[in-house]
Amino acid sequence: MKICTHLAEWRALRGSPEWAGLSVGFVPTMGALHAGHEALLARARAENERVVLSVFVNPTQFNDPADLARYPRTWDADVALAHPYVDAVLAPPAEAFYPDGYRYRVTENSLGTQLEGAHRPGHFDGVLTVVLKLLNVVQPHRAYFGEKDWQQLELVRGMVAALLLPVDIVPCPTTRDADGLALSSRNRRLSPQARTLAAAFPRALRTAPTAAAALTTLRAQGFAVDYVEDRDGVRLGAVHVEGVRLIDNVRL
Repeated sequence: MKICTHLAEWRALRGSPEWAGLSVGFVPTMGALHAGHEALLARARAENERVVLSVFVNPTQFNDPADLARYPRTWDADVALAHPYVDAVLAPPAEAFYPDGYRYRVTENSLGTQLEGAHRPGHFDGVLTVVLKLLNVVQPHRAYFGEKDWQQLELVRGMVAALLLPVDIVPCPTTRDADGLALSSRNRRLSPQARTLAAAFPRALRTAPTAAAALTTLRAQGFAVDYVEDRDGVRLGAVHVEGVRLIDNVRL
Protein backbone atom coordinates (compact mmCIF):
# COMPACT_ATOMS: atom_id res chain seq x y z
CA MET A 1 0.00 0.00 0.00
CA LYS A 2 1.41 3.35 -1.07
CA ILE A 3 0.56 6.58 0.73
CA CYS A 4 0.49 9.69 -1.44
CA THR A 5 0.42 13.07 0.30
CA HIS A 6 1.14 15.08 -2.86
CA LEU A 7 -0.97 15.10 -5.99
CA ALA A 8 2.11 14.85 -8.22
CA GLU A 9 3.15 11.69 -6.36
CA TRP A 10 -0.29 10.18 -6.89
CA ARG A 11 -0.44 11.15 -10.57
CA ALA A 12 2.91 9.50 -11.18
CA LEU A 13 1.63 6.29 -9.59
CA ARG A 14 -1.70 6.44 -11.46
CA GLY A 15 0.13 6.82 -14.77
CA SER A 16 2.70 4.10 -14.09
CA PRO A 17 2.82 0.81 -16.03
CA GLU A 18 1.71 -1.16 -12.95
CA TRP A 19 -1.67 0.61 -13.08
CA ALA A 20 -2.07 0.78 -16.85
CA GLY A 21 -5.20 -0.87 -18.20
CA LEU A 22 -6.40 -2.07 -14.78
CA SER A 23 -9.80 -1.36 -13.26
CA VAL A 24 -9.69 1.11 -10.37
CA GLY A 25 -12.17 1.26 -7.49
CA PHE A 26 -12.27 4.34 -5.26
CA VAL A 27 -13.60 4.94 -1.73
CA PRO A 28 -13.60 8.64 -0.73
CA THR A 29 -13.62 9.27 3.04
CA MET A 30 -12.82 11.87 5.67
CA GLY A 31 -11.00 9.27 7.75
CA ALA A 32 -12.04 8.05 11.21
CA LEU A 33 -12.72 4.75 9.46
CA HIS A 34 -15.06 2.12 10.89
CA ALA A 35 -16.66 -1.14 9.81
CA GLY A 36 -18.95 0.70 7.39
CA HIS A 37 -15.95 2.05 5.51
CA GLU A 38 -14.38 -1.39 5.67
CA ALA A 39 -17.44 -2.83 3.90
CA LEU A 40 -16.99 -0.27 1.10
CA LEU A 41 -13.31 -1.15 0.79
CA ALA A 42 -14.05 -4.88 0.73
CA ARG A 43 -16.61 -4.36 -2.04
CA ALA A 44 -14.15 -2.27 -4.03
CA ARG A 45 -11.44 -4.91 -3.54
CA ALA A 46 -13.74 -7.65 -4.83
CA GLU A 47 -14.76 -5.73 -7.93
CA ASN A 48 -11.54 -4.02 -9.06
CA GLU A 49 -7.89 -4.76 -9.77
CA ARG A 50 -6.70 -1.64 -7.93
CA VAL A 51 -8.30 0.13 -4.96
CA VAL A 52 -7.74 3.72 -3.87
CA LEU A 53 -8.80 5.25 -0.54
CA SER A 54 -8.82 8.99 0.08
CA VAL A 55 -8.52 10.37 3.60
CA PHE A 56 -9.31 14.08 3.49
CA VAL A 57 -11.26 16.08 6.07
CA ASN A 58 -12.85 18.49 3.62
CA PRO A 59 -13.15 21.95 5.20
CA THR A 60 -15.61 23.35 2.67
CA GLN A 61 -18.47 21.05 3.69
CA PHE A 62 -18.49 22.24 7.31
CA ASN A 63 -20.72 25.25 7.91
CA ASP A 64 -19.69 25.20 11.60
CA PRO A 65 -15.95 25.69 12.27
CA ALA A 66 -16.31 24.05 15.68
CA ASP A 67 -17.72 20.93 14.02
CA LEU A 68 -14.69 20.81 11.73
CA ALA A 69 -12.33 21.17 14.69
CA ARG A 70 -14.06 18.33 16.56
CA TYR A 71 -14.11 15.91 13.65
CA PRO A 72 -12.10 12.84 14.72
CA ARG A 73 -8.69 12.23 13.14
CA THR A 74 -7.43 8.65 13.54
CA TRP A 75 -4.73 8.32 10.89
CA ASP A 76 -2.80 5.33 12.29
CA ALA A 77 -5.96 3.30 12.85
CA ASP A 78 -7.23 4.27 9.40
CA VAL A 79 -4.08 3.02 7.68
CA ALA A 80 -4.22 -0.24 9.64
CA LEU A 81 -7.86 -0.87 8.70
CA ALA A 82 -7.27 -0.05 5.03
CA HIS A 83 -4.10 -2.07 4.58
CA PRO A 84 -5.67 -5.44 3.58
CA TYR A 85 -7.83 -3.83 0.89
CA VAL A 86 -6.05 -0.82 -0.54
CA ASP A 87 -3.27 -0.28 -3.08
CA ALA A 88 -2.95 3.46 -2.54
CA VAL A 89 -4.07 6.07 -0.01
CA LEU A 90 -4.49 9.65 -1.19
CA ALA A 91 -4.15 12.10 1.72
CA PRO A 92 -3.19 15.56 0.47
CA PRO A 93 -3.29 18.83 2.46
CA ALA A 94 -6.26 21.16 1.96
CA GLU A 95 -4.28 23.64 -0.13
CA ALA A 96 -3.66 20.93 -2.74
CA PHE A 97 -7.40 20.64 -3.40
CA TYR A 98 -8.18 24.35 -3.07
CA PRO A 99 -5.41 26.31 -4.80
CA ASP A 100 -8.12 28.78 -5.85
CA GLY A 101 -9.27 29.38 -2.28
CA TYR A 102 -12.62 27.78 -3.14
CA ARG A 103 -13.63 30.48 -5.61
CA TYR A 104 -14.82 27.77 -8.01
CA ARG A 105 -17.41 25.35 -6.73
CA VAL A 106 -20.23 23.00 -7.74
CA THR A 107 -23.77 24.05 -6.80
CA GLU A 108 -26.98 22.06 -7.19
CA ASN A 109 -30.04 24.26 -6.78
CA SER A 110 -32.85 21.81 -6.01
CA LEU A 111 -32.30 18.76 -3.81
CA GLY A 112 -29.12 20.31 -2.42
CA THR A 113 -31.10 23.10 -0.75
CA GLN A 114 -33.46 20.75 1.13
CA LEU A 115 -33.12 18.46 4.17
CA GLU A 116 -29.40 18.54 5.02
CA GLY A 117 -28.91 21.49 2.70
CA ALA A 118 -31.54 23.54 4.53
CA HIS A 119 -29.95 22.88 7.94
CA ARG A 120 -26.31 23.08 6.80
CA PRO A 121 -26.09 25.93 4.26
CA GLY A 122 -23.32 25.38 1.72
CA HIS A 123 -22.69 21.81 2.86
CA PHE A 124 -23.43 20.16 -0.46
CA ASP A 125 -21.48 22.76 -2.43
CA GLY A 126 -18.45 21.58 -0.47
CA VAL A 127 -19.31 17.90 -0.87
CA LEU A 128 -19.92 18.04 -4.62
CA THR A 129 -16.89 20.24 -5.25
CA VAL A 130 -14.49 17.94 -3.44
CA VAL A 131 -16.02 14.78 -4.95
CA LEU A 132 -15.62 16.26 -8.44
CA LYS A 133 -11.98 17.11 -7.69
CA LEU A 134 -11.33 13.64 -6.28
CA LEU A 135 -12.91 11.89 -9.26
CA ASN A 136 -10.87 14.04 -11.65
CA VAL A 137 -7.66 13.25 -9.80
CA VAL A 138 -8.19 9.55 -9.07
CA GLN A 139 -9.86 8.69 -12.41
CA PRO A 140 -11.58 5.57 -11.07
CA HIS A 141 -13.83 3.23 -12.97
CA ARG A 142 -16.08 2.81 -9.92
CA ALA A 143 -16.60 4.93 -6.79
CA TYR A 144 -18.29 3.54 -3.68
CA PHE A 145 -20.68 5.50 -1.44
CA GLY A 146 -22.72 4.37 1.57
CA GLU A 147 -26.51 4.59 1.46
CA LYS A 148 -26.57 6.08 4.98
CA ASP A 149 -25.88 9.43 3.32
CA TRP A 150 -28.86 9.07 0.98
CA GLN A 151 -29.04 12.72 -0.06
CA GLN A 152 -25.30 12.88 -0.73
CA LEU A 153 -25.50 9.73 -2.83
CA GLU A 154 -28.38 11.12 -4.91
CA LEU A 155 -26.55 14.40 -5.49
CA VAL A 156 -23.29 12.70 -6.47
CA ARG A 157 -25.15 10.46 -8.91
CA GLY A 158 -26.84 13.51 -10.39
CA MET A 159 -23.58 15.44 -10.72
CA VAL A 160 -21.83 12.53 -12.43
CA ALA A 161 -24.68 12.24 -14.94
CA ALA A 162 -24.94 16.01 -15.52
CA LEU A 163 -21.20 16.54 -16.00
CA LEU A 164 -20.75 13.38 -18.12
CA LEU A 165 -18.12 11.86 -15.86
CA PRO A 166 -16.91 8.39 -16.92
CA VAL A 167 -17.35 6.65 -13.57
CA ASP A 168 -19.91 4.27 -12.09
CA ILE A 169 -21.28 5.34 -8.69
CA VAL A 170 -21.85 2.18 -6.63
CA PRO A 171 -24.29 2.46 -3.69
CA CYS A 172 -23.55 0.22 -0.69
CA PRO A 173 -25.97 -0.75 2.11
CA THR A 174 -25.73 0.98 5.47
CA THR A 175 -23.69 -0.91 8.06
CA ARG A 176 -25.31 -0.96 11.50
CA ASP A 177 -24.42 -1.97 15.03
CA ALA A 178 -26.35 -4.83 16.62
CA ASP A 179 -28.88 -2.38 18.12
CA GLY A 180 -29.58 -0.83 14.71
CA LEU A 181 -27.62 2.42 14.96
CA ALA A 182 -25.93 3.28 11.68
CA LEU A 183 -22.15 3.32 11.97
CA SER A 184 -20.75 6.85 11.81
CA SER A 185 -17.47 8.50 12.67
CA ARG A 186 -19.45 10.85 14.91
CA ASN A 187 -20.71 7.99 17.11
CA ARG A 188 -17.40 7.88 18.97
CA ARG A 189 -18.21 11.33 20.42
CA LEU A 190 -21.29 9.96 22.23
CA SER A 191 -21.22 9.21 25.94
CA PRO A 192 -22.40 5.71 26.95
CA GLN A 193 -25.80 7.15 27.91
CA ALA A 194 -26.17 9.05 24.65
CA ARG A 195 -25.05 6.02 22.68
CA THR A 196 -27.84 3.98 24.27
CA LEU A 197 -30.39 6.68 23.43
CA ALA A 198 -29.08 6.98 19.85
CA ALA A 199 -30.30 3.46 19.04
CA ALA A 200 -33.87 4.73 19.39
CA PHE A 201 -33.34 7.01 16.38
CA PRO A 202 -33.40 4.38 13.60
CA ARG A 203 -36.02 2.41 15.52
CA ALA A 204 -38.41 5.38 15.45
CA LEU A 205 -37.77 5.96 11.74
CA ARG A 206 -38.49 2.32 11.01
CA THR A 207 -41.55 1.70 13.20
CA ALA A 208 -43.54 4.97 13.19
CA PRO A 209 -46.54 4.93 10.86
CA THR A 210 -45.76 8.39 9.47
CA ALA A 211 -42.86 10.83 9.37
CA ALA A 212 -44.79 13.18 11.67
CA ALA A 213 -45.28 10.37 14.18
CA ALA A 214 -41.57 9.55 14.10
CA LEU A 215 -40.72 13.21 14.73
CA THR A 216 -43.09 13.34 17.72
CA THR A 217 -41.66 10.11 19.15
CA LEU A 218 -38.05 11.29 18.81
CA ARG A 219 -38.77 14.60 20.53
CA ALA A 220 -40.57 12.81 23.36
CA GLN A 221 -37.50 10.60 23.82
CA GLY A 222 -35.25 13.63 24.27
CA PHE A 223 -33.78 14.18 20.79
CA ALA A 224 -33.48 17.61 19.23
CA VAL A 225 -34.87 16.95 15.75
CA ASP A 226 -33.90 18.86 12.62
CA TYR A 227 -36.26 16.96 10.34
CA VAL A 228 -38.01 13.69 9.56
CA GLU A 229 -39.33 13.42 6.00
CA ASP A 230 -40.38 10.73 3.53
CA ARG A 231 -38.88 10.93 0.04
CA ASP A 232 -39.08 8.39 -2.79
CA GLY A 233 -39.85 5.46 -0.50
CA VAL A 234 -37.20 6.44 2.04
CA ARG A 235 -37.70 8.01 5.49
CA LEU A 236 -34.87 10.40 6.33
CA GLY A 237 -34.05 12.06 9.61
CA ALA A 238 -31.48 14.20 11.39
CA VAL A 239 -31.25 14.58 15.17
CA HIS A 240 -28.93 15.93 17.84
CA VAL A 241 -28.01 14.11 21.04
CA GLU A 242 -25.46 15.62 23.46
CA GLY A 243 -24.57 18.11 20.75
CA VAL A 244 -23.67 15.34 18.29
CA ARG A 245 -25.62 15.44 15.03
CA LEU A 246 -26.72 12.09 13.58
CA ILE A 247 -28.42 11.36 10.26
CA ASP A 248 -30.04 8.16 9.06
CA ASN A 249 -32.60 6.79 6.65
CA VAL A 250 -34.68 3.64 6.28
CA ARG A 251 -36.60 2.22 3.35
CA LEU A 252 -40.36 2.26 3.87
